[in-house]
Amino acid sequence: MKVLFVKKTLLLVIVACVLVAIATGLNLAGVPVSATYLNVKTKLLPIYAVETSENKLAISFDAAWGADKTREIMAICDSYNVKATFFLVGFWIEKYPDMVKEIYNNGFEIGIHSMTHPDMRTLSRSEIKQELSENMKMIEELTNYTPKLFRPPYGYYNNDLIEVCDELGLSCIEWSVDSLDWKGLSAGELSGRVIERATNGSIVLFHNNSDNIIEGLKMTLEHFKTQNMSVVPIGELIYYENFTINTQGIQIKN
Repeated sequence: MKVLFVKKTLLLVIVACVLVAIATGLNLAGVPVSATYLNVKTKLLPIYAVETSENKLAISFDAAWGADKTREIMAICDSYNVKATFFLVGFWIEKYPDMVKEIYNNGFEIGIHSMTHPDMRTLSRSEIKQELSENMKMIEELTNYTPKLFRPPYGYYNNDLIEVCDELGLSCIEWSVDSLDWKGLSAGELSGRVIERATNGSIVLFHNNSDNIIEGLKMTLEHFKTQNMSVVPIGELIYYENFTINTQGIQIKN
């Protein structure tokens, strides 16, 4: 029993020494441990909002199904001297090519939203690149404009997606305020959610064909007007260089 106790004690001492060596960056010979063994790949983050002292925010509309409310959305925005960002899915573009041109010609910003609206986390890097590059090409052919923004379907992302976005010159954009208009909320409910949560640098998510978006948008923009809150396209809110993104996905100017 005494020998067994000594062996157990010796094993505990060895384990403790190894843990101390790792914690201090040394191996058992006193040589620094290679960073290869200690580093964990950093999780990359998209942009959810922007840190700014300016009284401004951005609103966006994801377009994947239907287009019959899009012209009225643009008219309402124009009546408040506001421009927004539309994220367009490839199969929506195929169905409404003239609407894509109209959005662009009316001075609204266009971003891409993938070709087929998949969960991007399930795709290989080559599949991700195909989804994004083909979506970009469609918009370029219709407008001669190269999109600079991408919104992941469902908000799902991983490091591969963000790295491919970087390769293609795209900023990956999420949202900090979800109107939940896709849930069929009343105009007052969806507007109330946005008004309650929006602040300087927020990115607001709407959908271009949700049930009560017309009245909800009017109520939201009227409130922002009373608060002297400027509403701009996402491309005029975010930074394109010399920035960091914190752990909450907030983009901060260096």
